[in-house]
Amino acid sequence: MTDMEHPTRDEIELHAVLHALSDPVRLGMVRELADAGECACRALHVPVTKSTATHHFKVLRDAGLIQQRREGTARINSLRADDLEARFPGLLSTILAAA
Repeated sequence: MTDMEHPTRDEIELHAVLHALSDPVRLGMVRELADAGECACRALHVPVTKSTATHHFKVLRDAGLIQQRREGTARINSLRADDLEARFPGLLSTILAAA
């Protein structure tokens, strides 16, 4: 397996964040992560196939919304709320409140 790449805080772009959150499945995943703090991929309720879920996780990771780390064979996900708040103050909380 290769290492997962994440954008730095300064590399997070508004259009990528908004694109990632425009999909209802990904928005639901982010909502669950906001409530859970962090959890394995399999712990999130994602109403799609495993391969589609993998795609959604990649879009969220590439946009800078989530951080993923490996723990054994699992990927542990956490929301990058602090980075998003520093980059775009109030954006994530406003979107999650409206959703």
